[in-house]
Amino acid sequence: MNMYIFSAFLIYIFFGFFLFIFQRRIVFNVIGIPQEPAYYGLNNIEIIKIITSDDIELLGWFSKPKTNKPTLIYLHGNSFDIGERAYRIQRYLNEGWGVLLFAWRGYSGNKGNPTENNLYKDAESALKWIEKNTYLQKSDLVIYGESLGTGVAVELGTRYLFKSIVLEAPFTSISDIAQKKYKIYPVKFFVLDKFDNYKKITKVFSPLLIISGMKDEVIPHSHSVKLFTKANDPKDCLFIGEAMHNNLYDFNIDKKVINFNS
Repeated sequence: MNMYIFSAFLIYIFFGFFLFIFQRRIVFNVIGIPQEPAYYGLNNIEIIKIITSDDIELLGWFSKPKTNKPTLIYLHGNSFDIGERAYRIQRYLNEGWGVLLFAWRGYSGNKGNPTENNLYKDAESALKWIEKNTYLQKSDLVIYGESLGTGVAVELGTRYLFKSIVLEAPFTSISDIAQKKYKIYPVKFFVLDKFDNYKKITKVFSPLLIISGMKDEVIPHSHSVKLFTKANDPKDCLFIGEAMHNNLYDFNIDKKVINFNS
């Protein structure tokens, strides 16, 4: 009996060590390299290079807005390349919006290692590219965070005022996600990239829109409810009863985003 207990303990320790060592490969699931924008039917898109403060080159796609239209800064989620979000940004381009869709370091063929702080660097570098290469002000920008990208969107919201911030399928923190998934480990104390949205959300003063599927199988819908309840006004939400994590655009959530910024 003692041998069984000892063996179970060793397995517990080994798997916990495995989770700690490889946690960034779990959090940042890097896959895919995109085709050219035209492959996805995107016209009038400029392929740009964003150089970060630590000299990492990021792939980006940019289109200028029409007169009096905002520009969407798209902070993408996990487990895909930016080409897989072409159909989404097309909807905003059709409305005359400007769009900057760029890939995090390590994603879509970019070099570098994604971490919480490195993603913040990437986003800051994207804002600096906008400042240097366009006439746009932060008040013209809609910061759109999707899933993993909501952690960066909230962080930017604590630093600057924007036209608005949109959070699609946000989480309270990576620590909370990890603790729910690995209940038998005290993972909250060992997460390296916390992205603590719940702690930061009260420091966001831009108009805020939170969108979530109530059947989200990746990030529980309750995270969105908690963030919305704690967030400052002005704020709005769109909670869709039948939507899951990756099919929110099947419910035309772009219309809500556009109306919120009209």
